Amino acid sequence: MDKVLITRMIPENGVEILKGNFDVVVNKKDRNLTKGEILELSKDVFGIVSMVSDKIDKEVIENAENLRIIANYGVGINNVDINSATKRGIFFTNTPDVLTQATAELGFSLILACARHIPQADRFTRSGKFKGVSPVLFLGKELYGVTLGIIGMGRIGATVARMAHFGFDMNIVYYNRTRSDRENLIGAKRVELECLLKESDVIIVCAPLNDDSRYMLDKKEFSLMKNDAIFVNIGRGEIVNTDALIEKAQFSKGFVVGLDVYENEPNFDKRLLELNNCVMLPHVGSATHKTRMRMAEIACMNVLKVKKGECPDFVVNGGELCRAKD
Repeated sequence: MDKVLITRMIPENGVEILKGNFDVVVNKKDRNLTKGEILELSKDVFGIVSMVSDKIDKEVIENAENLRIIANYGVGINNVDINSATKRGIFFTNTPDVLTQATAELGFSLILACARHIPQADRFTRSGKFKGVSPVLFLGKELYGVTLGIIGMGRIGATVARMAHFGFDMNIVYYNRTRSDRENLIGAKRVELECLLKESDVIIVCAPLNDDSRYMLDKKEFSLMKNDAIFVNIGRGEIVNTDALIEKAQFSKGFVVGLDVYENEPNFDKRLLELNNCVMLPHVGSATHKTRMRMAEIACMNVLKVKKGECPDFVVNGGELCRAKD
């Protein structure tokens, strides 16, 4: 029976799709597999259900002689050597769309948490320091009518924009390589990055990682931001130079940071832990029961479709591979 490797535990509904058709090997450890473990476990597999944190590089792909599909459990695609997969006729799929709403909600939750110092106020109360209402306790920023700058106006960015526009009457500016067809629906204005950084009271990064976006936000860019701005990243950690982010947060105490993604996950820069003006989450953008179960269903159904000789859904390198099956 063909074998499938699932590199981390996923909702059981996905595993059930594969059982009976495959010998399913699941990493049940509460950590990512090492490169050596992935090489060993994937050498004879038909499919890999991978996390976006797994590096499925040329060595892994060439080592897996029977590999027919890499199904990413997530929307990111920069963890896989797509060219190497395509050359070997291996499908590579991801799970877009399904996590849009959950990730956008998490992003806006971070904005609210930063604006009203919610994590700090929670710790304050739990520690027994609350002695009654104080006129100057945890004064935050009101979001109604302020300017929100969105870097990356794709599905997630546009969903954040709708929440901001219809829920808080925020002014929306965005930076994107192309003009968004959604801008008229929410009164958004496309601007250059420098303008967005200077004008925005709140900045949220929703962009994917690619050659153009890597370290898009460096020391110069952080220097342009307001000293009392809110900065949130739900895109990818490598879009931001962490040194520049930390320097801005250290010297501008009114600057508040919300992070769900980091450089070198999970080995993020521990200096972030020392920032009182930083809210940190463990990459949980899509972490709702509904979304994670749907992601498991899509990834595992794609493996089964390839087994049946069908073209899977959400094929990143579909083009020639899917046409070859027609």
